[in-house]
Amino acid sequence: MALHIGSVAPDFTQESTEGTIKFHDWIGNQWAILFSHPKDFTPVCTTELGRVAKLKPEFDRRGIKAIGVSVDDVESHKKWIKDIEETQHVKMNFPILGEADKKVSRLYDMIHPEWNDTLTVRSVFVIDNNKKIRLIITYPASTGRNFDEILRAVDSLQLTDKYSVATPVDWKHGDDCIIVPSLTDPKVIKEKFPKGFKELKPYLRLTPDPSK
Repeated sequence: MALHIGSVAPDFTQESTEGTIKFHDWIGNQWAILFSHPKDFTPVCTTELGRVAKLKPEFDRRGIKAIGVSVDDVESHKKWIKDIEETQHVKMNFPILGEADKKVSRLYDMIHPEWNDTLTVRSVFVIDNNKKIRLIITYPASTGRNFDEILRAVDSLQLTDKYSVATPVDWKHGDDCIIVPSLTDPKVIKEKFPKGFKELKPYLRLTPDPSK
């Protein structure tokens, strides 16, 4: 089954570096980021896992739980974690799923045979508190992910869930937003956006970030 934005994230039970994970139960009422790694003891992945560990306060502030997946088993992960902590100068603080059986990798279509039929590409799934997939990004194995961009996208998703706005190109938290074109009632617009708005075109109306 192909996964798309809006699909329910497939549930699974799998062993991890922090014990057995029942995925939907583990997410609970929070958001989650599930991200894959081609293999243990690989250089780009080592830097990525260290970066996510350092970003834990930022994930916590947004109500997000991080979880990694790599095609090796849990015992291999635990040995790799020692290298991650030593080279990236951080304490690991989130689980990595054991994937010797590649169950989760196949469930989430993280193995692309055109590249390699045994290793995962760098997939990212942002999953909300309703267990819906909200964002999918796939990188080639040679390219490290930009977690600042992933956090920026999460900020946009969480903002647009709460307010009738979209976010323009290169938007960052605190920048002006776009009032969605479907909102046309002047009275409702005034109530929702008391800071006012600037109309560049009838379909392009900028308003200050309503969350601030």
